[in-house]
Amino acid sequence: MNMVDTSGWIEYFFGERNASYFATPIEKTDQLVVPVICLYEVFKKVNVVADEARALRAVAQMKQGRVVDITEDVALSAALISLKHKLPMADSLIYATARSQGATLWTQDDHFSNLPNVRYKEARTKS
Repeated sequence: MNMVDTSGWIEYFFGERNASYFATPIEKTDQLVVPVICLYEVFKKVNVVADEARALRAVAQMKQGRVVDITEDVALSAALISLKHKLPMADSLIYATARSQGATLWTQDDHFSNLPNVRYKEARTKS
């Protein structure tokens, strides 16, 4: 199973330099797990950068994977992960969800780079 964090989805939706890296897990929808927190973050970000119609299209594509809610177990695990690894709330919820689903987390956020079951690719800026 695969999970893509918010930065990967944004990279993919806006055709940024690492978009093809994230296309691999995103387009294998039968193996894709989508944490509900990523729906929130992507919907919000796409609304800011584009508009609500595009944000709704992005969410519809994300929902081709299996959307996973935040459970009590995930919330408590995320709190411990946040304390141990100094991750912000949303990132710890994303990582805890990945762990609960046995999924590999695909990301370009460097604070995930040394965690187990993470596929990290350094963010590249456009020149």
